[in-house]
Amino acid sequence: MFDIEEAYKINENQINRINEISKSLKVDNLEQELKELEKQTENQDFWSDSEGSSKVLSKISELKKKIENFKDVEKDVKTVSEMLELIKEESDEEIQKELEKMLEHTNSKIDSLEISTLLSEKYDKNNAIITIHPGAGGTEAQDWAEMLYRMYTRWADANGFKIEELDYLDGEEAGLKSVTFLVSGEYAYGYLKSEHGVHRLVRISPFDSGGRRHTSFASLEVLPEISDDLDVYINPDDIKMDVYRASGAGGQHINKTSSAVRLTHIPTGIVVSCQTERSQFQNKDTAMKMLKSKLINLKEKENKERIEDLKGTQMDIAWGSQIRSYVFCPYTLVKDHRTGYEVGDVQRVMDGDLNNFIFEYLKSNVK
Repeated sequence: MFDIEEAYKINENQINRINEISKSLKVDNLEQELKELEKQTENQDFWSDSEGSSKVLSKISELKKKIENFKDVEKDVKTVSEMLELIKEESDEEIQKELEKMLEHTNSKIDSLEISTLLSEKYDKNNAIITIHPGAGGTEAQDWAEMLYRMYTRWADANGFKIEELDYLDGEEAGLKSVTFLVSGEYAYGYLKSEHGVHRLVRISPFDSGGRRHTSFASLEVLPEISDDLDVYINPDDIKMDVYRASGAGGQHINKTSSAVRLTHIPTGIVVSCQTERSQFQNKDTAMKMLKSKLINLKEKENKERIEDLKGTQMDIAWGSQIRSYVFCPYTLVKDHRTGYEVGDVQRVMDGDLNNFIFEYLKSNVK
């Protein structure tokens, strides 16, 4: 049954949220910056510098999108207020139904807008490189790693991101031993950096004939893809390259030639590999991008040269180190241990419904 008083409260909350977003975004400043950049494009020599003009045009596009997204949601909030006044004057069942849909739709758009305002760190706009490794536990842990891979694939599909598999190693009986994949799209890293860490599964194992409950772990490493225009020097003498034939059960995970590439950065011990491109050259190029991302991430987080200095901050893929638990039995629950946010419908989460977990993490980071 429609409750107009509750609708007024929701709309008031929407107005407060949009005002807070306006303060956070500093919309007036964005509009002024946009005018100044657009004025630069009117200069006669603007187009003579292709690299500089490209950066300015990219910034103009980014500012326009931010401003348009804000004004679009602001307009929706105003429309809700007007519909409420209309219902107050003349109660109409059709308008009530439309208002209920509009309230829900506007809340969802405000959620997305709030998330976008939280993505302001250096590499947030970049693509994301994700590597999943199972913990100890053999087939059960390897199956859990594959379940996570499926979960992030579903999330990417639902949110307009593209997945490109870079490296895949099949499990012995089921699941996977490791997978590295690229998530492409604006702010992919900004969203997915919240997923970095150890993920814990509790369920009745389908691989246990006794039907006992098992606990399994898998770790996610999330790095920003470093763009080609960022100057990162890696001494060729510091890299050991191995070429091999991709192994696997067949299908998309196997190559017929020795085109797979593994790079080892000798000073740090970092190892990256790629086997899904068509040629050895393409695999090496992709592996180099992955190596650059790992090296920059290490230096920016700790400002240290060697990976040995970072060992103390890394967590084991085991008890006490998990960022999130996924419980299938004896009850169903997904809980993020960093924010306290939890959901009872575990299957919905495994089907890619992760946005609320991501949002809560981003909000907690700001606090």
